[in-house]
Amino acid sequence: MARPLPLTADALQIDVEAGNVDTVALSLTDMQGRLQGKRLDADYFVEEVMEGHTEGCNYLMAVDVDMNTVDGYAMSSWESGYGDMVMKPDLGSLHRIPWMSKTVGVLSDLETTEGEPVAPSPRQVLKRQLELAREAGYEAFVGTELEFIVFNDTYEAAQTAGYRDLTPSNLYNVDYSMLGGARVEPLLQKIRQGMTGAGMIVEAVKGECNFGQHEITFKYQEALRTCDNHSIYKNGAKEIAAQAGQALTFMAKFNEREGNSCHIHLSLRGTDGSMVMADSSDTEQGLSALGRSFIAGQLAHAQELTLLFAPQINSYKRYVAGSFAPTAIRWGKDNRTCAFRLVGHGAGLRIENRLPGGDVNPYLAVAGMIAAGLDGIKNNLTLEAPETGNAYDSDAERVATSMNESLRNWEDSTWITETFGQEVQDHYSNMARVEIADFGRSVTDWERVRSFERM
Repeated sequence: MARPLPLTADALQIDVEAGNVDTVALSLTDMQGRLQGKRLDADYFVEEVMEGHTEGCNYLMAVDVDMNTVDGYAMSSWESGYGDMVMKPDLGSLHRIPWMSKTVGVLSDLETTEGEPVAPSPRQVLKRQLELAREAGYEAFVGTELEFIVFNDTYEAAQTAGYRDLTPSNLYNVDYSMLGGARVEPLLQKIRQGMTGAGMIVEAVKGECNFGQHEITFKYQEALRTCDNHSIYKNGAKEIAAQAGQALTFMAKFNEREGNSCHIHLSLRGTDGSMVMADSSDTEQGLSALGRSFIAGQLAHAQELTLLFAPQINSYKRYVAGSFAPTAIRWGKDNRTCAFRLVGHGAGLRIENRLPGGDVNPYLAVAGMIAAGLDGIKNNLTLEAPETGNAYDSDAERVATSMNESLRNWEDSTWITETFGQEVQDHYSNMARVEIADFGRSVTDWERVRSFERM
C-alpha cells in the first residue's frame, strides 16, 4: 500500500468540497488514554470548527473507566454543574481513517471556557514537559511497543461470556513464529494497512509469548506525534478487529501467562539535532555524561512515577519474576531483566522503559520519563553501575506491587508537586483512589472459586 501524503487543512478542504470526506472524528484523549469526542459533519467542521473549537462536557476528565461520575475532582462535579470545556483541533494531527468510509480524524487540545489550558489533560501534561525540554535545549523522540492478544470471538460475545473461555487466535506460543503469525495475518495486515493509510510508518509485526499475542511496531518519532499515533492506533486496531468479527485486548494482564507490555523507548536530541545522549569515547556503554544523568533520573523517580506507568489495578499483575516484566528498578545494557534497558548505539542510542503495560496512557508515561530525565540532567545525578546479571535476583529497590503503594509514592512526593503542579497531582491521585475503591467493592471469580463451597 502506497504511503499517502500528509493530510493538511488545505487538502481536507479540497476533499470535503469534492465529496471525498463527509465526516470528521474530533477526539480528545481521556485520563485512561482513550479517544473520546464527536463525529462532525465535514462541511460544518471546515466552516465552523477547524479554525475555532467545539465543546464537550468537562466530566470527560473526571469519570471512571465505566464513565460513571465520581466525587473528588476539583475541575468537574455536581456542585459546579458539570459545565463545558473547549476542544480546539490540533490541525497537525489531521489523519485519514481509511477503515471508516469518507472519514478523517483530528485530535484536540483542551481549554476551559475562559481559554485556559486544562492542566490535567494528558496531552497538555506532555506538552508542558516538552516545552521545558525545549527551553533546556532538547527534543524528545519516542517509540512505543504495544502488545495485544487477539481472540476469534467478537467483543459482544466476549462480554456475554463474562470474558471467560474465549478462543485466542493462536493456541500455542508464537513468539517470532512465522507460521503462527500467518494464522492471524489477515487481521494484522488490515491493521497495518489501516495505520499506513492514517499516515503512520509501520516497521514490523511479530508474534509474542501468550496465546494469540502479537505486536506491531512503528517508526521512532518526535514524542507528541508518537503518543498521538499510539492513541489513534490503539483505538483503530479495536475498530478494525470488530469489523473482522474478532476482538483484541491491550489489558496489562489478561491471564496468568505473559502480560501485554508497552515498552517505551526514549532519547533526547539537541534542538539543533545533535546526539546529546551518545558519546563514542565511552566504549563500554556509549553514553555521554548527559545520557548517564538522564538515565539516573529515571531510576531516581521511578517509584514516584509508577502510577503513570501502571495506571490500573490490573497493571501490577504483570510484575512477576521471570516474566520479562520487571520487578527491580535497575538498568542494564541490553538486559531484559531490568526496568530500564539501554539499547542501540550512536544516533540510535535510547533507554527502554519496561515498566508500562498495554493499558498505559502514553502521554502521561512519556511526560514522566522526560521530567525524570530533565531532573537527572539538572542535578547532574550519578548513574549507578549497570546490572550485568539477573535483576530479578538483585538487591535493588523493588517495583511497586500494588496501586495503593504507587498512589502513596505519587501523593507524598514534593518532586511530583513541583514538576507537574498540585492540580495534576491531586487529579491523578483521585483517579487512583476511585479505582482502588471500585475494586475493593468488587467480588471476583477468584473469591467465588475459593469460598463458594469451602468457606
